Amino acid sequence: MHETIPQLVETSFRIAWDYLEGTGELDDYNMTATELLDTIEVLIKQGERRRLLLANKAISAYQRFRAGRDLAAAS
Repeated sequence: MHETIPQLVETSFRIAWDYLEGTGELDDYNMTATELLDTIEVLIKQGERRRLLLANKAISAYQRFRAGRDLAAAS
C-alpha cells in the first residue's frame, strides 16, 4: 500500500524531527519545522517518495541551515 502525500509528509517529518530531538539539535521549533517541511515539499514535488530519504535530506538541509545561521551569528 502506498502512503498518501499528506501521510508521506507526516511520516518523513516525524522521522526527521525525532532524530533532531534525540541528538539535541532542536532549538527554534517553528524555524526547524519550516526548514524540514520546505525541504520535504521540494523533494516530493521532484517526485521523491522514499520517506527515509526525504527525512535524511531534510535533516541534512536543516543542519546546513543551522550551521550557516550559527556562523553568521558568531561573526
